[in-house]
Amino acid sequence: MNKSPHLRFENTSTGWVKYFIKTMKLLITGGTGLLGRRLTQLLQKRGHEVAILSRNPRPGSAIPQFRWDMETGWIDPEAYTYAEGIIHLAGEGIADQRWTDDQKQRIINSRVQPIQWLAYDLSTLGITPKVFVSASAIGLYGGDRGEELLDESSAYGDDFLATCTHMWETAANDLNAHRKVHVRVGIVLATQGGALPKMALPVKYGVGASLGSGKQWMSWIHLDDVCQFFIEAIENSSWQGPYNAVAPNPVRHRDFLQVLAQTLKKPVWLPAIPSFLLRLALGEMAIVVTGSARVQSRHPETINWQFPTLDKALTNLYPTS
Repeated sequence: MNKSPHLRFENTSTGWVKYFIKTMKLLITGGTGLLGRRLTQLLQKRGHEVAILSRNPRPGSAIPQFRWDMETGWIDPEAYTYAEGIIHLAGEGIADQRWTDDQKQRIINSRVQPIQWLAYDLSTLGITPKVFVSASAIGLYGGDRGEELLDESSAYGDDFLATCTHMWETAANDLNAHRKVHVRVGIVLATQGGALPKMALPVKYGVGASLGSGKQWMSWIHLDDVCQFFIEAIENSSWQGPYNAVAPNPVRHRDFLQVLAQTLKKPVWLPAIPSFLLRLALGEMAIVVTGSARVQSRHPETINWQFPTLDKALTNLYPTS
């Protein structure tokens, strides 16, 4: 139905609506990760030209890739020909390793330093992107806020997750761009990576169990819906500042597990794993699975939700279970 990469038609409740997209040349950091790969596909479908900054660029790749030396911060200057808009997704996984002091510093550095390097190069070259979209996280509100309902105006937390995320957003604010958007991402649901495959594996073998009390809130979002937040941040010139990328319906951990088990057609019968055992095993990082984050977005109407409820999201991800 599309006649050009700039012209789009959207099927709304009142029929087909025609609109135009101002396409851009976009540079993505972390573009080879779970979110980056899917986002790149969707951006290209909408007519944008996309290039990726990579530590190990592949020659002859269908998508232009430029080298980024993460030790020195050197970036191939040719990459900046795509800097009309920049999407920053790079960062070491929060739960990849136990949180030693060194690992905490690596997590922070992997998020903050790349933005500082980009900011320096852009300033030196005299380039001001139309928009800089930085991935952030709902960890900004802290690892455990109990029953409190949080949105973009809520106070920051005071633990490691909050401190790291605050430093991340502060660095992004210091970069010079016409617009700056922080997409505070919740728990991304995808079968290719992230938290969901780790949660689904024991359920598939019939040994699924709640973690901690099971009452903690999980603010989740389907991979395709979180991509829509980034696309909106690029294309909607009114977007500026923070946006919580979470589905409209957060759930408690025990309910998440039950819906997951029903989708996989497996029982959940084991008792919950006590929080103290998780703290023994994971140390401070246990807050990632035992902490409660009941987060909502103040702007849910701006997203054309494909998967607003957990059952729809999981049925899409496990269609033949």
